[in-house]
Amino acid sequence: MVDATGTVERGAVPALLKRFIWDIQSMVELTDSEREILLIGRDLMTRLVASDDWFPAVFAQAKPGEGAQFQLFRDVLDRFSVVATVLAPGASLWIDQSSHWEIAGGLSGAVARQPYDLDAQGKAEARVLRSGEVEARGSRGAQPMILSNPAEAQNAITLHVYGGDLGKLLRRAWTGEGPAEGPGVGYANGEGAPPYDIFSIQTEIAD
Repeated sequence: MVDATGTVERGAVPALLKRFIWDIQSMVELTDSEREILLIGRDLMTRLVASDDWFPAVFAQAKPGEGAQFQLFRDVLDRFSVVATVLAPGASLWIDQSSHWEIAGGLSGAVARQPYDLDAQGKAEARVLRSGEVEARGSRGAQPMILSNPAEAQNAITLHVYGGDLGKLLRRAWTGEGPAEGPGVGYANGEGAPPYDIFSIQTEIAD
């Protein structure tokens, strides 16, 4: 959505995302089992990333050579949050999510997801998550993750559901050798693109 000044704004919540958020909310309300959350959540995420034409353009922007995370939704009880990671060609982003479970789905492009072992100070083998693919990780023993876009000309977008608000954790930029010094990485939401909230999604959902 573009306003009269040419600024890209968020617009109404897309129907697919609205349904996804409602289903995730119902899931976390009805089960206390992380294993069950990951199993059901994988199916929900698979449906969401089956196409990318619904995704708001305002959440798909990244500066050349950089990565950004946009918060799409945060549960008021902090049980989960929905986040989009956008990586410009060649960009990498260090994500600390050690206390949260995660369900990730490739929306467009391909992202190399590489766990980083802080104790051993080394990187584990990377797994490439491509458009339409989904993977899930439990909170137990989770490690920081390095997300990289190996493409030369295309932004890569990954959607995530985390078992809490990732913005409350320290998230540093990645230098190629380890986390960079300085302040953590925050969400990139601009004034015209706040995350959706419970009021945004309370309109009727049609099956």
